[in-house]
Amino acid sequence: MSDAQLSSPYLSPGKPVGALMLQVVIALLPGTLAYAWFFGPGVLINIVFAVVLALAFEAVILKLRQRPIRPHLSDLSAVVAAWLFALCLPMHSPWWLVAVGIGFTMIAGKHVYGGLGFNPFNPAMVGYVVLLISFPREMTTWFLPIEVSGQSLGLADSLAFTFGAADTTGWDALTAATPLDQIRTAVGQDIPISEARSAPLFGHVGGKGWEWIALCWLLGGIWLLVTRTIRWQIPLSLLLSVVAISALFYGIDSERFASPAFHLLSGAVMIGAFFIATDPVTASTTDTGRLLYGAMIGLLAYVIRTWGGYPDGIAFAVLLANMCVPLIDYYTRPRAYGES
Repeated sequence: MSDAQLSSPYLSPGKPVGALMLQVVIALLPGTLAYAWFFGPGVLINIVFAVVLALAFEAVILKLRQRPIRPHLSDLSAVVAAWLFALCLPMHSPWWLVAVGIGFTMIAGKHVYGGLGFNPFNPAMVGYVVLLISFPREMTTWFLPIEVSGQSLGLADSLAFTFGAADTTGWDALTAATPLDQIRTAVGQDIPISEARSAPLFGHVGGKGWEWIALCWLLGGIWLLVTRTIRWQIPLSLLLSVVAISALFYGIDSERFASPAFHLLSGAVMIGAFFIATDPVTASTTDTGRLLYGAMIGLLAYVIRTWGGYPDGIAFAVLLANMCVPLIDYYTRPRAYGES
């Protein structure tokens, strides 16, 4: 190659999909381990089972579409989608719930549009929302953190529960609504938030265990930013929008509206900001668009949490924002060089 050919300002190629997805998997490890520490091994069973099913669905669908199987399985996109989906499920979910959700994640969320790179909606959130609407009882059966219940299901009991072979008599004492749901219920019954937060389920800021898990998602998100796996605009605008609107209403009435810190460290805000909303396929592709996209998700999530029918609105907010991405990108695309 001549010196003239070497002198041009070539753009370096981006990281391959597999390398990007591997960084996401590494970033998910702290939060996943914290989840298992506070709630037991049920979440790990959900993840392993979901990943196995996702890879199986991926292989079968690629075979039916006459596409090469090995390259698509090795890019880890199915693993990441299944991992994120499993983290949204209640711990100790029955096997059939995971199977139905993963089926919708891989088929309706990904391959029905043409596969990776063509799906307009976040696949993991598609599967999760389908389950949330279709099976509300199973999707609201959350186990108490070990620190509150004083006991945990072991690996054998968790496996037995997942595959329907456990005696669940008396297990109601181990389950409860999430901190977000308890706050919503208390406000609906005109109980002051300060009084509701006196329950053993709550910790320093959010729910016991949940606040530490959220901080671990933040740690993983910082890793993604440092390795340049994601851009900063979406996480920053999403978190700032949640803080801004929650601070506004908290200032108006602190006994009816939870504090910004509670909203940041409860539910799926942190994992949504760094791992779900930043999906490069379904998120906005312009710098200004990313800021608008993240802010839209944060505002919608708060509105759904506070006045909607579901305690945590991140999944619905992400899917609604996904619908607006083409419009956002159209009006925020940068001007081409030389264009008047």
